[in-house]
Amino acid sequence: MKKDDSILRSIWKRLRKKPLSLMGLGLIGAYAGVAIFAPLLAPPPPNTRDVYLIPQDGYSPDPRPPSREHLFGTTEQQYDLYYGIIWGTRSAFKVGMLVVLVSLAVGILVGGFSGYYGGWIDEVMMRIVDTIFAFPGLILALIIVAVLGGGYWQLVLAFTLFGWASYGRLIRGEVLSIKENEYVLAAKALGAKDRSVIFKHIIPNAMPPLLVVASLNIGTVVIGVAALGFLGLGMPPGTAEWGTMLDETRTTLIQGPEGSIPWWATVFPGLAIFVFVMSMNLIGDGINDALDAQEIGAGEAGGAGGDA
Repeated sequence: MKKDDSILRSIWKRLRKKPLSLMGLGLIGAYAGVAIFAPLLAPPPPNTRDVYLIPQDGYSPDPRPPSREHLFGTTEQQYDLYYGIIWGTRSAFKVGMLVVLVSLAVGILVGGFSGYYGGWIDEVMMRIVDTIFAFPGLILALIIVAVLGGGYWQLVLAFTLFGWASYGRLIRGEVLSIKENEYVLAAKALGAKDRSVIFKHIIPNAMPPLLVVASLNIGTVVIGVAALGFLGLGMPPGTAEWGTMLDETRTTLIQGPEGSIPWWATVFPGLAIFVFVMSMNLIGDGINDALDAQEIGAGEAGGAGGDA
């Protein structure tokens, strides 16, 4: 436990020296606060069962610019952009976190058993992974959503059905190197079962690189869901999801009413996507540097030398 605490302190010490990573943490913290307090920041209309449906303020062919009544303006269908962005933040966290957690769990199981047992199990699993990597992930997700239709669970399935492959290959490589360590061989010599060796001794020590990939993939999933939403294959129209909101404004992207461009209809949802994904990438890069095995090992060796 003390060793784990020292490693965590070492990681945090390095992370604090990276201003961009700290900025990413702060921005994601702000997004998380918006998601948690969405009912207070943008109260849903009375008697509303689905809080993710954006309220409409009558019909007008012209988007309304930002005002006191509509802080971020409205779309051509008079959907309130402020409400959609606030609740879209919670939607982004829900989809991104669920997809990554499920994909991570499946990847750990597949890659862990594949790397530990090897043989024909490893051969079959890796050929499946190679087949998945032969196709772009977004294209596979688009095909699944096109067949099953848009919706929350359809999007989750589309990004998890093949998204586990990257985790599976990564954990397999870690298991192949870790399973030959002395503490693993000692546990097997003492009669520990394979399941205990895998989940108590190997997987915990193989998690650091997975955390880096998971943090980066949350942003990838969010931007992928937004891309499908912009193509009209994501959430139903009028749903508080950033890509779907951009889809609602496609007809006004090039030419707005009376020759003007309704910049607010695309800037605010697009900015929400950009800042969220950028923040997750900054966090992922910071964790990657902080978890660098050679960097941590050098730091610990230097500390030991100083104590000596």
